[in-house]
Amino acid sequence: MPLPDDDHTGFRIREQRRLARLTQTELADRIPYSLSLLSQVECGARPATPGFVAAVAQALRVDADRLTGPPAGTALPPDRLLPLVAPIREALDRYDLGPHPDLHAVRPAPELIVEADTLCRQVRATHLRAAARTLPALILELTHTVWTAPTTGMWRALASAYRTAHDVALKLDHPDLARVALDRMGWAAAHASDPCVEAVQRYKRATLWRCATSQTLITSGQGLLGGETGREALAVTGQLHLGLATVAAKAEDPAGVETHLAAARELAKRVGGEAGDVHWLSFGRTNVELHELGTSITMRDFDRALGQARALELPASTPTSRRARYLVDRALVEMEAGSVKTSLKYLAEARRVAPEQTRHLPGTRATVRGLVHMSRRAPHGLGGMARWIGM
Repeated sequence: MPLPDDDHTGFRIREQRRLARLTQTELADRIPYSLSLLSQVECGARPATPGFVAAVAQALRVDADRLTGPPAGTALPPDRLLPLVAPIREALDRYDLGPHPDLHAVRPAPELIVEADTLCRQVRATHLRAAARTLPALILELTHTVWTAPTTGMWRALASAYRTAHDVALKLDHPDLARVALDRMGWAAAHASDPCVEAVQRYKRATLWRCATSQTLITSGQGLLGGETGREALAVTGQLHLGLATVAAKAEDPAGVETHLAAARELAKRVGGEAGDVHWLSFGRTNVELHELGTSITMRDFDRALGQARALELPASTPTSRRARYLVDRALVEMEAGSVKTSLKYLAEARRVAPEQTRHLPGTRATVRGLVHMSRRAPHGLGGMARWIGM
């Protein structure tokens, strides 16, 4: 169900009215303007004057800026977000400055490698703020160590820490910082001379670009692996095929989608099980099925997506980050099918399972807005969900 144009104040007034569980008549009774004018403003036929907006804002008990400004983003408030991302940005900036002159107590290499792995695990568990707080110090220690006692293991650990910085920045709505982190990951991966790590970096870069560039990046990642057949290379190659399926879906190329999904299915059989130990990709049958669902949603084939979502059974070992993404996708396709209560149920479950991630997923906002648009009165729970994401 495509959403209507939301580029006018009237649409946002309608959203907030429905979230307040008021009909047009009930809102018109609370403001010194006619029902006819309210109806025309909401559909965009008449402009909303400053006085009209002020009256509606007072009646709905919201700030006028919420009715006139651009739709609110889902990011944390700046005063809470800046202390998380600024230290990461500073740590990334020191990559080429040699040993850190103020670091006098650096942990042994084995401890740093374990810590890098632990932060990957935290992000997969959607503990984003905890990872963000620990990450800058780890990056500084790893950077210092690769300048003073470089080894392949330390370069890999630094590449892993940079990847975690990318994941955290992206999930906190800082794509610019995510790009910087991936540049650093590529730098560290090249020093490690690890083609699998370099290929993962190309895959991650591809998620930030448009179709043509994304396809080039992923194809070049496949070239780095050079036909290797070890389990690690097979899992990374399979993930690259899933990336190409996503690119094909964005290009509305169903044949391309199926070609790459089929290749990924075959590789998943060869890998055996879920390869969660391979660069935290969790490549396997479940991951392929989740991408099948994602490509159907991207191509707006919601009938097919609904069947896929309802048939999917996630194993208990599924990482929290992937489980939350599935729950939001399920909420979206249930909304598209007109199942308001079911959709809201899955959104609430996603919020319970992974609140930090769910709040920032674009699908969460799309689903909430779709539910508001569908409902003459917002069902119980929808208003709280909308306020939680900043609508």
